[in-house]
Amino acid sequence: MKNLYITLSFVIASMTLSAQNKDTEKADKLFNRFEYVDASNEYLKLVDKGKADNYVYKQLADSYYNVFNTKEAIKWYAKATQEKQDAETYYRYAQMLKAEGKYEESNVQMQKFAGMAPNDQRAVAFKQDPNYLPKLKSQTKLYDEKSLDINSDQSDFGAVLTNDNTLYFASARNKSRKTYGWNEEPFLDLYKATYNANGTFSEPVTVSEINTKFHDGPASITADGNTMYFASESFKEGDFEKDKSKKLKFGQVYLFKATKEGDKWGNVKALPFNSKEYSVSNPSISKDGKTLYFSSNMPGSLGGNDIWKVAVNADGSFGTPENLGTKVNTEGNESFPFITDDNKLFFASDGRKGFGGLDVFLIDFNKKTDAINVGAPVNTSKDDFAFTFNTAKNIGFFSSNRTGNDNIYQATPVCGVEVVTIVRDAKTGAILSDARVAILDDKKNVIETRTTAADGQVVYSVDCNRAYTLQVAKDGYESNVFPVAKTNGGIVNVNADLQPIDVIVTPTEIVLKEIFFEFNKSNITQEGAFELDKLVQVMKNNDQMVIMVKSHTDNRGSDAYNMNLSDRRAKSTVQYVISKGIDKSRISGKGYGESEPKVDCKENCTEEDHAKNRRSEFLIIKR
Repeated sequence: MKNLYITLSFVIASMTLSAQNKDTEKADKLFNRFEYVDASNEYLKLVDKGKADNYVYKQLADSYYNVFNTKEAIKWYAKATQEKQDAETYYRYAQMLKAEGKYEESNVQMQKFAGMAPNDQRAVAFKQDPNYLPKLKSQTKLYDEKSLDINSDQSDFGAVLTNDNTLYFASARNKSRKTYGWNEEPFLDLYKATYNANGTFSEPVTVSEINTKFHDGPASITADGNTMYFASESFKEGDFEKDKSKKLKFGQVYLFKATKEGDKWGNVKALPFNSKEYSVSNPSISKDGKTLYFSSNMPGSLGGNDIWKVAVNADGSFGTPENLGTKVNTEGNESFPFITDDNKLFFASDGRKGFGGLDVFLIDFNKKTDAINVGAPVNTSKDDFAFTFNTAKNIGFFSSNRTGNDNIYQATPVCGVEVVTIVRDAKTGAILSDARVAILDDKKNVIETRTTAADGQVVYSVDCNRAYTLQVAKDGYESNVFPVAKTNGGIVNVNADLQPIDVIVTPTEIVLKEIFFEFNKSNITQEGAFELDKLVQVMKNNDQMVIMVKSHTDNRGSDAYNMNLSDRRAKSTVQYVISKGIDKSRISGKGYGESEPKVDCKENCTEEDHAKNRRSEFLIIKR
């Protein structure tokens, strides 16, 4: 069996060699001279003539790889790998996919690479942590959930935790109460329990001063703990419609306000926008006490029930209710609003794409974003609703009938970090749109690249307790990197100020930072591309300028080795500039190895001397 595999390997090698023929001779010569742009054009001609094979596809892919043209490289690596390739080809394919943000596809190719070269350190590192890149196909889990011990065998829902560690909720657990015909459960009462320091709850007790013979609850409490808004029935106010034939009375759900009197609630008053014509329910008061959110089917609703808001004035009066519009409401039902201290609105809806029944959604009023489904495990195929969140204690609660009965669940946020990057002109402070913002992990792998919109902003959701780096670039500006330190959740704001390109242009040369290459390699890296973009910008601004690229090494290594390496790097540099739209007649390149040291230190070179000698020069041949 061993000999069989050896034989096959020779067959594959001979097939690869034989793919080079008279048709590819011109393209191959250009490729071997590191003239990748012209080489790719020649290979493309073979594609157009129907003379392309797997060898041509791979050469095309490698040409584009060497000038960092990720989109075209991906296209041709996909064609090339329809037949078996060497391990390095799969690795290059993976890197190009990753650079385009196609993480899962990249991982597929890395798996192939690792299988073919298991002892390669790149393969070893990948296998140690293959799933570090964000998963795009499934929504990130936002919360962990667990059922509360205080649930009963009847309906319990609408829990809200106040700043004094009191949990208020509605419950039908009082079996001594008259049952309600809708579900044959007792009428709802408002209950409360104390949230203990160890995360447990005391035995719930009724809020007796609020409860009546009608449905009462759920409730919302102001930040100072002195005012309660709660739902009850219009029968309290004597408002109902009679159906004499059925001997029935039909009421509505109303909202009421109560204030603290010592340790008790009192001074209960109906809100002025209640009406016998519609219901208003599920109140939520903002942190400053100035805006009350609620659900209602009042005239102006888009569907069944909508989310509304109303101003609470300083004198205790109320403004005119306002519908929150299509950002929140649909033709279906939206209910159970809850506004957080940081101005995020949770609500339940059956009119949006969800798992089934009512789902919990979230919209951040601080941003111009759409409402999102908070995902599993909060949402299920059953009704999931009444999500509330205590920002100070970083804990939430929601209700669900996933087990067949309305129960209360605790929602604990899963740790995540939001990196908010704003790109500006460092000199003027102007917002920069169309800037490229790449985020890299702690191993310098590009996770994703996005482009800033008109507001100059890019937002990435990343893992807690991991360091990241942002690479930011825009035509006409110096590229820069910005570290993102490890943090245990929350929002990290990054002010990415870019300096306008102000390249030093002397009468004889253009002065750039060192063009970075990987050890013993000559393909253009992303860091090198960022720096060379400055040269491209200068040449576009000076359309008669002609440049000669001189690449130098230090004196470590043999003369021949250094000459060859520097020549490859010079020609790769030239090819990158051509690929950016500069005519090939305007730029040339040559390697000089160690033949022209900047510091002629011979055998006594320091590391600083070596660094000065290891350089690229961009000489102006013609202006």
